[in-house]
Amino acid sequence: MRRFGEEAKTFTLPAVRSGTLTALLTWGWRQARTGKPAELWRFPRCAPIYPGMANHPRAASATDVDAIGTGDAGLGASLVRIGKIMARPELAKWRPVMVIALVLTLASKVFAVYAPVFFGDAINRMTGPNAAMAAVIMLLTWWTGARLLSSNLPYLRDALFAPVSQDAQRLIAVESYGHAQGLSLAFHQTRRTGALNRVIDRGVAALDYLIRFLAFNIGPTLIELALAAFVLSTRYSWVSALVAVVVVGLYAVFTGLLTNWRTEQRRKLNAADTELRALAVDSLTNFETVKAFAAETRETERYDAAMRVYNKNMVEVSRSLALLNAGQDVIMALGLTAVAGITAVATFNGQVQAGDMAAVVLIMSNLYRPLSVLGWAFREIKQGAIDLEKLYGLLDMKPEVSDAQDAKPLQVKGGEVRFENVSFTHDARSAGIDGVSFTVPAGTKLAVVGPSGSGKSTLLKLLFRFYDTKGGSVFVDGQDVRGLKQESLRDNIGLVPQEVVLFNASMKENLLYGRPDASDEELREAARRAQLLEFIDKLPKGWETRVGERGVKLSGGERQRVGIARAILKNPAILVLDEATSALDSATEADVQGALDEAAKGRTTLMVAHRLSTVAGADEIIVLSEGKIVERGTHHELLDAGGLYADLWSRQSRAHDLAAEAAAQRVA
Repeated sequence: MRRFGEEAKTFTLPAVRSGTLTALLTWGWRQARTGKPAELWRFPRCAPIYPGMANHPRAASATDVDAIGTGDAGLGASLVRIGKIMARPELAKWRPVMVIALVLTLASKVFAVYAPVFFGDAINRMTGPNAAMAAVIMLLTWWTGARLLSSNLPYLRDALFAPVSQDAQRLIAVESYGHAQGLSLAFHQTRRTGALNRVIDRGVAALDYLIRFLAFNIGPTLIELALAAFVLSTRYSWVSALVAVVVVGLYAVFTGLLTNWRTEQRRKLNAADTELRALAVDSLTNFETVKAFAAETRETERYDAAMRVYNKNMVEVSRSLALLNAGQDVIMALGLTAVAGITAVATFNGQVQAGDMAAVVLIMSNLYRPLSVLGWAFREIKQGAIDLEKLYGLLDMKPEVSDAQDAKPLQVKGGEVRFENVSFTHDARSAGIDGVSFTVPAGTKLAVVGPSGSGKSTLLKLLFRFYDTKGGSVFVDGQDVRGLKQESLRDNIGLVPQEVVLFNASMKENLLYGRPDASDEELREAARRAQLLEFIDKLPKGWETRVGERGVKLSGGERQRVGIARAILKNPAILVLDEATSALDSATEADVQGALDEAAKGRTTLMVAHRLSTVAGADEIIVLSEGKIVERGTHHELLDAGGLYADLWSRQSRAHDLAAEAAAQRVA
């Protein structure tokens, strides 16, 4: 692996995405469970917390941890949702294909019922007094054709319906993903990436199952049962038809009872699966921390503990499934034996011929095949409904911060920012912002300083409208941010955070995130102003160099400069610096500070800083303590006042001098 900067302090791993590695692990689960190859993208439709993990470190309820609601996933609700999806205008182009697929399904059921009749008639013509080879050959030809059509029409249907199913899955997946993206910051600070991804993955897969089973299994199989009962009663014996209906009824009752019993097992399995995925993604994403604390063995043990709980639940599900299948087979066998016995007695009594007995047995056998599928389909539908619970809950969640119905785009007039008697308290904290008021005139720089926990970063989040104020208002160019479209507001604010997190993509793609339509000339100019261009040009692959997951292949200073270049490229009216140099050493800070000063030229700049040396040139500095403004003024005015700011400056200066003396002694 390659580090791209002399300042790089991070550990490095092969350049694979944590999601890709998790997918490989999941693929292994499926292979181990089935003994068959599995498509990489299809994860086990199974299933965080459950009895075994209760005492394990960091274990908690998946619902509590991820704050993802649970919706109504009953069969009725599922049918309504599927109907709405299939009725969407985006799927209108597939309406003829849907009709053709349904016709093919029904036609295959008709051929499946009548194929045995042709076979039975062929036997009767062979054994009867009026045996005729030509008639037998014709009936066998019809029987063969009916069998082929009954078995192959569904394949044609699946081929036709595949793009419909994929389009429907895409719609619901994109809707779920977009909805999750649109939820408020508080939700994303609570949920785990692996758990959220698993909820969407399982729910979308469940929708595909439900669409196929409800459209092509449940209804058509009931139609086949009605046709079979009609043929049995009109051509052979009403008793056989009655037995067939009774057996199907017993089969349905038995399947329903055991499937309902298995529902809770399925929920536990889903919880175990979600926890396992979330744990794997969380650990793989934070591999630097794992390695720094030599916790590889500990994380492997956590993974093993979660896997054991998953395995335990999978065993229970597998055993109950074996019991269900065994009971279904017993009911089928007894029903087939009863019909065969009734027809045999009728044959000896001269009521029907030998070929009729063969036809009846084949009809019942053909009926049991879709009946077996129907039982499986019913299990899948119940299972799919469980899988949809979380997806429905996610889709039903409303963002805590949303655009007003009459929200308007921001009209930029210079970039003035005004906080007017603003108050805000986090749910998890007793203290917050209390009655804060200040104005940042367009094109000027205001710095916010103060002890940790005084509310500095909260002010920035309120400006971005990640949260709504509990009292007072925030204005941008005289417009209350609550009356603006969030996208428009944030499009006009550039952010350089304390820790710039990058995508596992090329350097060029990461910079273009600030403005995707920027030209190459604009891109290079932004990199130059951020003091990044020379570094990029020296990389082996230049602009196409991949930076690793979250930018781990770059040093802290290099990541900060990428963040600055991205903000410059965005060209916002307002620039927000959230302790943009606090994580850097003094030498790197000086270089980055020059880039920040370049980025701030001509813009309204609101900066939060821990190191007071970086804010000395601000037009105004406000000092926060316990959520209130206790001092305000320029750097020199605040030093002369001898208050909290002067005390903080004195402490930092003393610490800097001591560090310099220690460094000099080490050199000596």
